[in-house]
Amino acid sequence: MTGGAGSGMAADFVYDAAPKRAYWELTRACDLACRHCRAEAIPARDPGELTTDEGRRLLDALREFGGAGPAVVLTGGDPLKRPDFWDLLAHGVGLELDVAVAPSGTALLTAEVVGRLKEAGVRAMSLSLDGPDPARHDGFRGVPGCFARTLDAARAAVDAGISLQVNTLVTADSLGDLPRLLELVRGLGATRWSLFFLIQVGRGQGLQQLTPLACERLLAWLWARSREGGCQVTATEAPHYRRIALQAMRGEGARAAGGPARGLRHGFGIRDGNGIMFVSHVGDVQPSGFLPLVAGNVRTTHPVEIYRNAPLFRLLREPDGFHGRCGCCEFRHVCGGSRARAYAATGDPVGEDPLCLYEPGRRAAAGAEEDV
Repeated sequence: MTGGAGSGMAADFVYDAAPKRAYWELTRACDLACRHCRAEAIPARDPGELTTDEGRRLLDALREFGGAGPAVVLTGGDPLKRPDFWDLLAHGVGLELDVAVAPSGTALLTAEVVGRLKEAGVRAMSLSLDGPDPARHDGFRGVPGCFARTLDAARAAVDAGISLQVNTLVTADSLGDLPRLLELVRGLGATRWSLFFLIQVGRGQGLQQLTPLACERLLAWLWARSREGGCQVTATEAPHYRRIALQAMRGEGARAAGGPARGLRHGFGIRDGNGIMFVSHVGDVQPSGFLPLVAGNVRTTHPVEIYRNAPLFRLLREPDGFHGRCGCCEFRHVCGGSRARAYAATGDPVGEDPLCLYEPGRRAAAGAEEDV
């Protein structure tokens, strides 16, 4: 990691050599009809998807980032809708990439399939639970029986020794479900509960996000729950969770070391375009799946070149140049705000994140990142 966003400690949170995670949307085909779907998925596959050979070459290219390479997440749509899924998975594992899978909770995801994923070398899998009971979850996902299938797959993953992450969408409507969902997730034996804070793109444009105050209170609640143990709690597209945690630890006289703080620090600085890259089903490279700006296409340009040198990615790795409160916030290097939400709200990918209510400079002492 080298610094384009300042020097010293700030440089530790700039990932300009390689992403930490690379998401490949194998297909937009999916048998669910989720109300928030970024991809606006449909049952049929797009004939313009990367071919099997192109997919292998993409995985080869991701290996060329060097070192251990980025963690590669095979997502969709539903990646199991591709007949060549197993061939592509075997190719990625054979390259010694750390491959995780994000399937949909459909009839395709049986206990036998979960066992086959383990045998194929999958270390981690994510599943989505957006309600604590069938009525809430299935109503959101648009298909009856999805809740039961997801629970069965989750238990099969844990039994198989696959690290399970449960993803939950956070909207104004789902806020009251979260305490019950946390208990459900803990009961499943999940390693991580990741709350995704709505970005109003795709079908999600019709959903209502939290107010900044409600978000602030929820993030404080999440930090308190993370300290209870049971599973790691993370926030996706709400990087100001890191500020909440740092402020809480300062108030307690604690430093960012040990327990939930260690996992939190591991994610400092990671956001759309900085430690994250996304490859669409047709090969377009974006800063994330929720920031629909294209920096290049893997069919014509090497993904390493795009990530390291595309102007869009370089811009997103320079928080000193962000606009509004995000650009002058003392937490900008560890947080930086959601670039996807800034773009969805204002059309400016380096604008301020409207979900954060923090006013920069509120802390009187200088050097707010000194305790990181």
